[in-house]
Amino acid sequence: MKKLILLVVAVLFVFSFGCATKDYVKQQIDPLADRISKLEAKTTQIDGKAADAAKAAAEAKKMAQDCCDKADAAAKRAEAAAARAEAAAEKSAKAFALGQKK
Repeated sequence: MKKLILLVVAVLFVFSFGCATKDYVKQQIDPLADRISKLEAKTTQIDGKAADAAKAAAEAKKMAQDCCDKADAAAKRAEAAAARAEAAAEKSAKAFALGQKK
């Protein structure tokens, strides 16, 4: 008899907590679902901004490379002009020296 009473008390104890109903679960999950959807929207927005920033950075890199190429070309032209100027200076120095000897 004691075992039967103990069994009944144990069964009542287990079932006294009840089960979660669909409405209760929905009440608990809805706020989380709202927060998750807001976070997903923000993440999508941030991903879009990051993609735009990456595109802008790639364009800036291309522009910088173009400027660097132009600067290299200008430096080569300046070196060539300097070499021509040196050659002209040497010619004029020789001409001056020949003019002095006469």
